[in-house]
Amino acid sequence: MEPRLSNGGSLVDNGTRTGMSTEQKTKTVTLFNGDIKHVLEDGKVVYYYAGSQITQTTYPSGLVVLHFPNKQIEKRHPGGKREILFPDQTIKYLEPDGSERTIFPDGTIVHLSPSGKKTVDFPNGQREIHTSQYKRREDPDGTVKTIYCNGRQETKYASGRVRVKEKNRVTM
Repeated sequence: MEPRLSNGGSLVDNGTRTGMSTEQKTKTVTLFNGDIKHVLEDGKVVYYYAGSQITQTTYPSGLVVLHFPNKQIEKRHPGGKREILFPDQTIKYLEPDGSERTIFPDGTIVHLSPSGKKTVDFPNGQREIHTSQYKRREDPDGTVKTIYCNGRQETKYASGRVRVKEKNRVTM
């Protein structure tokens, strides 16, 4: 038999306490390790992990939001998509297919595809593309410089001029 507390809750032998709010809308469970679980009337569950100081809120829709002590926030959507907001305001989106998109505070956006292709869009209009075969930089003026894994470099200028540089020689 569990002893009843004045708030209508109970105390279990291992130190776990349960209780209801005075308006009977929130159930609270306090565990022996310091963790606290609140079950709200709307179905939302807020769980505080005392050891790591992480708060996890689970919504009836299946959305899970984690608040970390360093102010990082992570959202885990039911379909597998994840959003991470870092303390410096960087945002990272992780898709179920393995692709990623990171938006930095300066406006730089990095896309990473499941195949490993990385595209970096800079605020000044420049774009970099990295693959296992080459690295390419595209400038807003139309200049494109490509460096291949064998060391060959090609620069295509907006004027139509092409410069090719092999390891030890330059060809125009």
